[in-house]
Amino acid sequence: MSGPKTLVLGVTGSIAAYKSADLASLLVKQGHDVHVIMSDSAQRFITPLTMQTLSKNPVMTAVFADQDGWCPGHVELADRADLLLIAPASAAALARLASGLAEDALTCVALAARAPLLIAPAMNGKMWSHPATVQNTEVLRARGATFIGPDAGLLACGYEGAGRLWPVEEIAAQADEMLRRD
Repeated sequence: MSGPKTLVLGVTGSIAAYKSADLASLLVKQGHDVHVIMSDSAQRFITPLTMQTLSKNPVMTAVFADQDGWCPGHVELADRADLLLIAPASAAALARLASGLAEDALTCVALAARAPLLIAPAMNGKMWSHPATVQNTEVLRARGATFIGPDAGLLACGYEGAGRLWPVEEIAAQADEMLRRD
């Protein structure tokens, strides 16, 4: 690999958002330049300061955040991305991505980026198996997105089933493998 690759890590509103801290740390240790985008909901579970400290880069939380230069920050970041990884990806995030909505920083970057998209869903099992989520997942796969997970087990809501975030070590390994393909 010649020089660090730019990995954009999107964190959405799921209880599994706390695991994104470990994921960001692993990705940085792999030698990647990690830039985090957090949805408003994600910020209710984990702070931008945590992600900034671990990624060693400013965290994007809004489309119209302070920026240097003339190019909008979300477009500049989308242009630099070698991989867009969304982990955890909530049901709401999957719906926005599948619908092509650009209503927050993450979805704006996702629409502008031409980098591969890796999605690690995490949500309640009933939400994961709902026909709307199944259809949104199919739409995203048809557009070329790669999914990793979800895992099955005891969920934060108390139910058993599919919906847990895939182990972060395995997500990091998949992201690293995708970044090394040239």
